[in-house]
Amino acid sequence: MKIIFDVKHLYYLPQYLPVYEELKSNNIETSFLFHRDPDEQTNNICKTVIDTLKLPANWVNQWSDAISYYRKTKATWIVVGNAIDNEKMLHEVSKTALMLHGIGPKACYYDSSNNQTSVRFVEGQHRLKRLSKLFPEGNFIDTGYAKLDPAFNQSKPPYKLQQLGLDPNKKTILYAPTFYPSSIELFPRDFPAELSDHNLIIKPHFFSLTKNRYRKQKQLIESWQQHTNVYVAPLVEYNLLPFMQIADILISEASSAMFEFAALGKPVIWADFYKLRWSYRGVLSFRFTQRIDSDIQYFNQVAYRAKKYPQIKQLLEELVNGNDYKSKERNEIIPELAGTIDGKCSKRIVDYFINNP
Repeated sequence: MKIIFDVKHLYYLPQYLPVYEELKSNNIETSFLFHRDPDEQTNNICKTVIDTLKLPANWVNQWSDAISYYRKTKATWIVVGNAIDNEKMLHEVSKTALMLHGIGPKACYYDSSNNQTSVRFVEGQHRLKRLSKLFPEGNFIDTGYAKLDPAFNQSKPPYKLQQLGLDPNKKTILYAPTFYPSSIELFPRDFPAELSDHNLIIKPHFFSLTKNRYRKQKQLIESWQQHTNVYVAPLVEYNLLPFMQIADILISEASSAMFEFAALGKPVIWADFYKLRWSYRGVLSFRFTQRIDSDIQYFNQVAYRAKKYPQIKQLLEELVNGNDYKSKERNEIIPELAGTIDGKCSKRIVDYFINNP
């Protein structure tokens, strides 16, 4: 048996790596296929990660090259992190498995199954039922969300606050904004100073620090980095999970991170205010709505909603003082959105591969 993980973007890796470790423990031949980015800085970061983790990796320039590589290699399974084109060409030589890189409320969570892989691993009965209804010919298996496995099976130790230059005696706030739609530009420049009694970890999306169109986000993040209570995760620290493990409270937007942090049993603040492009405003606001799936309704159950920045500070004060009145409701709904949380999701995925060669 031979399995290849398709790495179009570096942020797919946190979902893949726990499964990779399980495959290694079963002595199954495994490798990664990375896609070169037009930005050489991004490629160099990927190379650093590959070297650090000692990943067996190859490179392609574009998807057509990947198809040629896969058809030549004839792996048993090709694992992808999002929807792909020309999957029928791959199915002539291999089977394909979709492990979507997030469990957030964006419409792409469901749209990605428009073209059918041989199997899609999903998280929980709510997602399983919806996908099965939308795509009755699809093959959906509820395995849970493999990305969270290390937090529950202790296979990888989390970071220590001292390592990041932060005070272990303070509460730690994790701000994990996405690149679009994002709240970053609506946070004040002195945001960290207002939280001087707490540690602040800022984990931007990869695109916020690498794509030129988001350069204003990068400039603001760099200004926040000057504060002594702040740690900004560098690009090479692509995995949010180790930061979630040491944080007490998360601030994020319409992203997978909110469900992931809630799955760890911790409170989340939903920054429900965004800097929208002109093409997403006014009569064109439907474009923003189209990006978001109805699953966003669950944010109100798992998270504390802030419609403007000043509410963030108020909510933080309440949560730091232990007033987490949504904990019971959060714990009840999370299994519907993240599936079984037992540190064994990767094992269920690998068992499926083994039983379906």
